[in-house]
Amino acid sequence: MIDLQDKNICPAIEEIDGYIRNPLFMQFCTEIRNTFQCRETIEYSSCSWERGWNVKFKKAGKSLCTVYPREGYFTVLVVVGKKEKAAVEEMLPDCTAQLQQIYHQTQEGNGQRWLMIDLEDQDGLYDDLLRLIQIRRKS
Repeated sequence: MIDLQDKNICPAIEEIDGYIRNPLFMQFCTEIRNTFQCRETIEYSSCSWERGWNVKFKKAGKSLCTVYPREGYFTVLVVVGKKEKAAVEEMLPDCTAQLQQIYHQTQEGNGQRWLMIDLEDQDGLYDDLLRLIQIRRKS
């Protein structure tokens, strides 16, 4: 078992997958890679809020999302900034109640909302998340 807090040992994506133990993780990574023609980077965050190894997806130098491994599921961070806000708020009524709640409960700071979305199943929330990332990519 890998130690996601040990910054001296960078885990491979397969080791992170083994830690999460949810097939949705690799499916999500593959979908992001294929849809946005990007690669993931595995980075260590020293942030006291979320210390440890995570998986970042960037395209053309812009962060699309960051994946935080958990046991049995994973959390995806998507930043909704000033450029994305109008498009996200326009699509929000068509989203799951769960995403609407996450959006409205997330405090806005410096014109941004840092949405932390837990994924365990491929359901409506999964589809909403992909739409959010699409908006982030287009902005």
